[in-house]
Amino acid sequence: MSDELAAVFRREAGRCTATLIRVLGDIDLAEDAVAEAFAIAAARWPRTGVPPNPGAWITTTARNRAIDRLRREATRLDRYVAAHRLHGTDGVDPGLAPGEDGDDSAALDELIDVVPDDQLRLMFSCCHPALAPDAQVALTLRLLGGLETPEIARAFLVPEATLAQRIVRAKRKLRANHAAYRIPSAGELPDRLHAVLHVIALVFTEGHTATSGDELVRAELCATAIRLGRALVELMPDEPEAAGLLALMLLTDARRPARVGPDGSFVRLADQDRSRWDRALIAEGHALVRACLRRNRPGPFQLQAAIAAVHADAPSAAATDWAQIVALYDQLLAFRPDPVVRLNRAVAVAELRGAAAGLVALDELDAAALAAYQPYHAARADLLARAGRHTEALAAYDRALELTTNPVEHRFLTGQRDRLAARLAPDAGAVSR
Repeated sequence: MSDELAAVFRREAGRCTATLIRVLGDIDLAEDAVAEAFAIAAARWPRTGVPPNPGAWITTTARNRAIDRLRREATRLDRYVAAHRLHGTDGVDPGLAPGEDGDDSAALDELIDVVPDDQLRLMFSCCHPALAPDAQVALTLRLLGGLETPEIARAFLVPEATLAQRIVRAKRKLRANHAAYRIPSAGELPDRLHAVLHVIALVFTEGHTATSGDELVRAELCATAIRLGRALVELMPDEPEAAGLLALMLLTDARRPARVGPDGSFVRLADQDRSRWDRALIAEGHALVRACLRRNRPGPFQLQAAIAAVHADAPSAAATDWAQIVALYDQLLAFRPDPVVRLNRAVAVAELRGAAAGLVALDELDAAALAAYQPYHAARADLLARAGRHTEALAAYDRALELTTNPVEHRFLTGQRDRLAARLAPDAGAVSR
């Protein structure tokens, strides 16, 4: 039951929170109410079973608990009245007494149907111009992305305490600015689009390679990001970057069935069985990339989607057009001259010109900025091993393993390191760490 409840939480918590914020007009109250609803579910569902529509059950239970709380707090009576007006009723749903927990009536099905729009509204609300860009993204990831504070901190390469403070300050600033919970006007949308795109991309990235848990992939996060990407493209059909992000996610997610072997092991891109790639997603992603090209308004997500399309086009790893990929990374650097893009370009250079050339490109990076970035050390270890610099490669593997939190990825890197160590000391076996 705990595993099933955890799955419901990962799938539904963000959507339920978004709906409750619309109903209650208060971020903290909505978060507390959803947490209380899940606590009630943890106590009740082992006895009664998981309801057919668990998201609706959580949403209604959380809403009613929040209403009870507002009723008990006489000094907040005005807020209670405002919450009911926002919901469009003078009381709780017909058939639900105050404090009664949710069931799966038609009224609840109707309520949950508005959740996707609620999430998009909340994303644009969190990306309020009163907040700093990093605070916009962090707050949205916390409320909607299904990510915990430690996971977001790793994405931002900052200490957990620092990230937690950013989220608290962002909530306070939204409250102080009386930020309305609504989709901004058409004229306001473009100014908030970049942050919204960044949030969706980070949610997908965490789903693609989870920083915690027992699995390599968190499929529900990938699905959430893709669904939000589709909703954003529908909302802003003339924004090529929105289409570019959706294309990138589809083309990347298409490879998911081949990324894990039958034994649960991690499979590198070069070793994947490409017959297992999802051709329907690839076709949809290609169509979006072609539509972006016709608009001739390039941007970073469109260029990343183009890179993913080149990989999808290759019938085998050996047939990959690495020259085109390096050229696309060169264009991407004009939009995003950050260390992560330079790292990815260095890896592509290594595939095109050899490990030594890739290491030269890596040496040009700001190593301090990437000191806590696991992919940098993993890529460096691989290139050092391929270049015959085995002692340095072992040290790089050790650092990568220190930073690896996903157990599937950790086992893969451990195997890579131990095989290299065994070649250096065949009589002694793997060198201990």
